[in-house]
Amino acid sequence: MPLNADLKTAAVATDLPGEGVPSHVAIIMDGNGRWAARRGLPRVEGHRRGVEAVRRTVRSAIELGIRYLTIYSFSSENWRRPAEEVSDLMGLLKRFLRHDLADLHANNVRVRIIGERKGLAPDIRMLLDEAEELTKRNSGLTLVVAFNYGSRQELANAVRAIAEQVRRGELAPDAIDIGTVEAALETRGIPDPDLVIRTSGEQRISNFLLWQSAYAEFVFIPDLWPDFDDARFRAAIGEYARRDRRFGGHSRRTA
Repeated sequence: MPLNADLKTAAVATDLPGEGVPSHVAIIMDGNGRWAARRGLPRVEGHRRGVEAVRRTVRSAIELGIRYLTIYSFSSENWRRPAEEVSDLMGLLKRFLRHDLADLHANNVRVRIIGERKGLAPDIRMLLDEAEELTKRNSGLTLVVAFNYGSRQELANAVRAIAEQVRRGELAPDAIDIGTVEAALETRGIPDPDLVIRTSGEQRISNFLLWQSAYAEFVFIPDLWPDFDDARFRAAIGEYARRDRRFGGHSRRTA
């Protein structure tokens, strides 16, 4: 459900109770193009402002003590966009990694990349590898960047890997369980998201973390991604904190 109107820009108190702060927040960053169009600006300007929103969100996540932040930066379907826009997005990604990586590292942020790397330009692959290698020992916020990512393809790859284990005689079919699948996903070792936020008012998950979001809470907010800020982030977390997470069981709350 969308945030209530009175939550749209209201800041949530900094001292949220520990149980009210999710361990893992995933964000579908939507609305850069519309933000630019409404202002008569080129789409690339919306994407530039979107990068600024990423920086703000990382700062907020660190301040709130969130352990994992996953951002949907570029989907496997985004290649269908006009070549000029794709080129602009690749340029912004490279600039973000080159200019922000040192700051992320200095703030003890660990960077993880999920998504297909095969077929990417060599300079992009090198930057992604460098980001992970430089920050792999950091123990603060883990920033998971979903780049060239599609959850259906991730699941297909996982099934293929498990089938290969069975073919080699390393795994019996009746031994396959939930843990087997999770170990074959790109997010292995990362806890499932507690909260998934989508900006721009759209209410769909767009092939993002289909397996991992089975019990996530979803908050859809009307604001476009370039306008996302600390107040909106805290408001979304405040909405999450009011939810009764039952995981298929009975409510833990009393009347």
